[in-house]
Parts: sequence; C-alpha cells; structure tokens
Amino acid sequence: MTSDRVLERVLDATQSTFNSVLDEYRPRLQVREIGRVKSVGEGIASVSGLPNLKINELLQFPGNLFGIAFNLDPDEIGVILLGDSDRLEAGDEVYRTGNELKVPVGESLLGRAIDATGRSLDRGEPIQVEERRSIEREAPAIMDRAPVTVPLQTGLKVVDALIPVGRGQRELIVGDRQTGKTAIALDTIVNQRDKNAICIYCAIAQRNSAVAKAISTLRESGAMDYTIAVVAGGEDPPGLQYITPYAATTMGEYFMERGHDVLVVYDDLTRHAWAYRELSLLLRRPPGREAYPGDIFYIHSRMLERSTHLRDELGGGSLTALPIVETQAQNISAYIPTNLISITDGQIYLSPDLFQKAVLPAVDVGKSVSRVGGKTQIAAYSHVSGDLRLSYSQFQEVEVFARFGTQLDEDTRQTLQRGRRVREILKQPESQPIPVAEQIAVLMAANEGIFDDIPLDRIEDAENAVRERTIDRHPDLCDRIENSEKLSDDDRQSLVEVAGDAIAPFLDDNEVENSADND
Repeated sequence: MTSDRVLERVLDATQSTFNSVLDEYRPRLQVREIGRVKSVGEGIASVSGLPNLKINELLQFPGNLFGIAFNLDPDEIGVILLGDSDRLEAGDEVYRTGNELKVPVGESLLGRAIDATGRSLDRGEPIQVEERRSIEREAPAIMDRAPVTVPLQTGLKVVDALIPVGRGQRELIVGDRQTGKTAIALDTIVNQRDKNAICIYCAIAQRNSAVAKAISTLRESGAMDYTIAVVAGGEDPPGLQYITPYAATTMGEYFMERGHDVLVVYDDLTRHAWAYRELSLLLRRPPGREAYPGDIFYIHSRMLERSTHLRDELGGGSLTALPIVETQAQNISAYIPTNLISITDGQIYLSPDLFQKAVLPAVDVGKSVSRVGGKTQIAAYSHVSGDLRLSYSQFQEVEVFARFGTQLDEDTRQTLQRGRRVREILKQPESQPIPVAEQIAVLMAANEGIFDDIPLDRIEDAENAVRERTIDRHPDLCDRIENSEKLSDDDRQSLVEVAGDAIAPFLDDNEVENSADND
C-alpha cells in the first residue's frame, strides 16, 4: 500500500470523527457576570459591575491574575491583587470565580518552599495537589478544645525551664530587630525532629536573603523533612503578604485534624500589620491609631484563635502558634505588640541589652511569661524551675545596685556569684538544642551551687562535662526524665553526685591557678 493511500484513509477517518462530533454538539448559553477595571493602584484595583459579588470572593483578571473582593461599595468594588499589576489597565474585563481563595494542603507540601497560592519557589518538581481548602476558616468551638497538657520542647534551657510552651498554646516572641527572635523559632523547629510534629515556617515580607538563610539552616539540620516554608517576600504585592499567614494556618489545620501536632511560626506579624495598613489606606478605609484600620486587632485574633489542642474524639491533634512581633526602642507597649500580647497566652521577650552583652539567647526572664506552659512541663522541671527563677530574678535585681557600691555583705556576694554562673549556664549556641534530661542535670547542679567555684570562662566546659557524665552514668534515669516521670529524692541525689564528680577536674585546675597567682 502506498503512502498516499495510507494518508487518504487517515484523512477520511479524521473527517468522519469530526463530523460526528459536530452532529452531537449542542451549544449552550452560559450567563457570566463581567466587570470592568476602573483604576489600578499599587497592589489594588477598583472594579465596576458584578452586582452579585460576595465579600472575599476570588476574581480573575486578564493574564491569569487573581484578586480578592475586599470593599463592596455601591459604586465600585475594591480588590486586593495577588500578583503583579503592571499589565493591568483600566477597561480590562473582570470575571467572578464563585469561590473563595483556596490553598493546597497535604503531605506533598512537606520539604517544599511555596507561596500563599501554592506556587513552588524552590525550583523542585511540580507539587501534586491532594486537596484545597479556604484560607478563611472558623476557629474550633470551645467544646471541641482540650486542655493544653503536653509540652512543646524548644531545646533551649531558658525557655523550657522558665517559660515553657505547651502544644496548642500561642506564645509570642517579641523584641527589637536583630535580637535573635527568628533564631529561637528556628531552634524550636529543629528540636521537633523525631517528635512526630509537623512544622510550618511562615515568612512575611522578609528579605529574600534572610529567608534563604533560614531555609538553608532548616535543610542542613534535616528539619525540612517535616517542615513547610510558606514565603511572601518583601518585594511581593501587599495582598500576597496579607494572605500568607492565613494560608499557613490552613495548611497546619489539615495535619492537626489528622491527629498530628503542628507548630506554625509567623515571622513576623508586625510586617503583616504593615501590609494590611497599606492595603486599607490604598482602598480608602478610615484610618485609626497610627493609621491602622479599626479591625487591625481582628485580623490577628481570628487567625491565632485557630491554634488549639483538639479533643481526643476529634483526633487529639494540636496547632501551636509562635508569632513574632518586632518592637522599636524596646517599646513593648506599642499598638501592635500590646494587641498581640492580649491575644496570646504569654510572651518571650528578647532584650537588646542582653544581646549586646552576648547573653544568647537574649531572653529577659523578668518580662517573659507563659500563662499555660507551666501545666505542661515535664515533672522533673518542677524540682529546678521555681528555685532557678527566684535566684536569677534576685541576681538581676542585686546586680543593678551592686554597681553603685563596693561594700557588699556575704549573702549579696553569694547571690551575685551564683547568678553570674546561672546566666552563663542559660547561654546556648544557635542550632544546638539540648535534650530534656541533660537540661535537668545541668540546671539541678546550678541550683545546688555546684558551679559556684568554677571560673566563668570554664562554665561551658564544665556544663558539657556534666551532660556527658549524666548520659554515661544514668541512661535509665535519662529515659525516665524524657518520659515525664517524677524524680525521687534518690534520683536527685544521684544527679547531684554525678555533677560533682564531673566538675572535680575543673575545681582542681582552679585551685592550681589560684596557688600560682598567690605565688
């Protein structure tokens, strides 16, 4: 058979199929509401038409650009744009979608960096969308919530011992810029390895270099295996920055409803408030205090109220929120910080003064509080946390007055001596979380005054020796501490004895140094 004959048969078959499709085709009329763009601004657009439009409905613009209906005025509609508006012009057509904005959720997002709409930012393989959910969802009802009883270990001695966080809690991280707020949040994510927790790092209007560094830190520590990075860069439209924390919360709720413990870090809500203020002013909403709109409190409260611990009948999952807020000149009573303090269940305050003294993490214990976490602490902490907080607070008070005089009594000298060593012990390098049992051993030794005679520059070495000796000598006791079993008097005595043996070489070295100085 010649090639021309084959081609003729193929064309005949194609023509026959085409004719049959045309015979069966019945055109149908479809009614669609079409609006027109009246004006375009930086991140917003004004639209006319669309009489049946609903609030927060998703609109489609030319060029596959989407927006959210935000203002429904009689004469025009104010729309928040979720992309670049450079190619949008007055007169362009606008279409209703009939849906609210939905984001992808599911296991396929783990280990990925995405934006609030689910678009991949890490140049990886296309994301397989399992399910989409609305970014605006109601918070769980009061009767669906269970008490916060399980600790969320951060791996940081100063937080786990003095400002504990529970799973399902909302704990605010507050402080001036460049004081280590993000470092505490990232350390907490790193410490969730092998703890059956899902983490979401939500970066809002951060510099791309800072976000890349944070994701690199998580990847190097293996934390990205159980983490989703939801990112809105500083150069992204304000509308995208505004919806990002809601999208991250929706992604976390998917796992919470399936019985997982979820940690969401919002970095940070100060910039989120700025983005919302910018949008509100562009849309000509009435400004209030500091030019923020009147509902600035509501945009954060309705999001953070979605963090909770569900009852066992609903899966027993939890969603823990670690929102970050930035202060200026240590003004913790500013508008946005006080709003968030009133919404959350406590705050971790980072002091720039401590940061400048290289006391890292720079947590100010006096201004920090956890209103829920004390009920969740592992039992062994009860033997150290109370005395430790009291002695450290006394030290901070005495240290201020000790600068004005040299005549100090013996009790005051003892308080200063121990306080300085406790402060050294509470220091901790970044990305090096410490297990609970090792924390207990070190803090108990500090409470008993075992470190009092060790020079300050040898405290770190002595602490490491105590941690290593405790693991070697009492692995079974370490396991019981991790399982939140109460310590008996014999257990505590064993920990103190092990600590004393571990620091003995440092005491001998100190005596040799003192005798050499005397000679």
